[in-house]
Amino acid sequence: MTSAFARLGVPTNLADVLAGRGIDTPTPIQAATLPDSLAGRDVLGRGRTGSGKTYAFSLPLVARLAADRRRPAPGRPRALVLAPTRELASQIADSLRPLAAADRLSLLTIFGGVNQNPQVRALRGGIDILVATPGRLLDLRDQGHLSLGDVEVTVIDEADHMSDMGFLPGVKKILADTPSRSQRLLFSATLDNAVNVLVKQFLHDPVVHEADSAQSPVATMDHHVLTVTPDERLDVIADLAAAPGRTILFTRTKHGAKKLAKQLIGRGIPAVDLHGNLAQNARTRNLEAFGSGRVETLVATDIAARGIHVDDVALVVHADPPTEHKAYLHRSGRTARAGSSGTVITLATPDQRRDVQGLMRAARIKPEVTAATTEVLQGLAPGARHVLSAEQVAERLPVTPVQQQSSGGGGGRSRRGRGGSAGSGSGSRGSGSAGRPASGGKQAPKSSGPRGGAKKTAGVVPAGSSRGVAAFSASAGRSSRRSR
Repeated sequence: MTSAFARLGVPTNLADVLAGRGIDTPTPIQAATLPDSLAGRDVLGRGRTGSGKTYAFSLPLVARLAADRRRPAPGRPRALVLAPTRELASQIADSLRPLAAADRLSLLTIFGGVNQNPQVRALRGGIDILVATPGRLLDLRDQGHLSLGDVEVTVIDEADHMSDMGFLPGVKKILADTPSRSQRLLFSATLDNAVNVLVKQFLHDPVVHEADSAQSPVATMDHHVLTVTPDERLDVIADLAAAPGRTILFTRTKHGAKKLAKQLIGRGIPAVDLHGNLAQNARTRNLEAFGSGRVETLVATDIAARGIHVDDVALVVHADPPTEHKAYLHRSGRTARAGSSGTVITLATPDQRRDVQGLMRAARIKPEVTAATTEVLQGLAPGARHVLSAEQVAERLPVTPVQQQSSGGGGGRSRRGRGGSAGSGSGSRGSGSAGRPASGGKQAPKSSGPRGGAKKTAGVVPAGSSRGVAAFSASAGRSSRRSR
């Protein structure tokens, strides 16, 4: 029987790859854009994060290169995908890799923060598909390691985030270096003036498709505002983080993300942070730990929000309310992905309530506003709270190379040398062996990791405490001791 993707024009071998990953039904943005993108038209696709945009551009990109079998010249990729963050570039590559392997196409991911030498060597070998962040791509181009003269398809993913981060001048330079009549696919959650200028300048008679844009709230996403006092705030966060399932907590600053992750770990809740101050290896390790389910709580900043594409995130908590509504929508888009449901909670202290009200109006959200009582917390994040001992927490947290070296007792240097793992900058032909394992890209098969071996309590407790369990009573705003 012909699959739904094949009926849209997707080659059978690529539809089979998706079917093998449990993906049989196109999402609205895929169904809308694939006929035109597969026909070679320039496309402007507007859809919220989690709507399936990655496969919407990956399928026509691979199909076009496979139809024209030729070996890529050294340093001259045949297709280019631009992403605003390192995490998003890596996860796009994870989704692209099995499709590229089906047609024996090579794939390389490049971004900053790691040694460029492995990336340069891979480029010299010839690459079909290049996934890149703008900064590192321009660096390598300016050094003479890379030319865009053979690019047949260019994809700009999350163009509005490129604009927010100030990357559009670099994106314009990159597009100007690609052949003027090559195919261009631009995907964005919103279309502001800066992105519109990009469309008018570089896309040729584009077909515009919109499916579930970021301005419209997801029907399967529930929004709540919990009013808390400053003294209650951490206890409420810990209670929600200790509930079953993946949770993402958003803070406004890098320091806030790092501090909150440490506080949760101190309370027996495994947590990792994700922000701009982390080295790339640490960012990759933390995101992999969260994506695999080994650690179920991620504390992130706004700058990292667009790079988190992990399915089965049940709860998003705005520990610090964002300053503007677009950030709220992008943060919240980490849950209720690909048709799933999700809960979004914003914590508001008395001095934040007026700002939060304005934020919700601008986002066109009508949240349920309640006090953070024990009953409310249990209703929003059902299930027994899981608290681990200090030893159990340590077992779940990512292990740094220094820790691995110490535990091995060898005392020698890591064989990977400087610049991070080879996966962050090496190409792959066919099997796509380079790069890190998929941590749950867009529209990927679901996975979850329960907190095994956890003590179940009604509240949370600092790890290693021997005098009792601290059960939080949100209505009273304080902790009360209960003997074991």
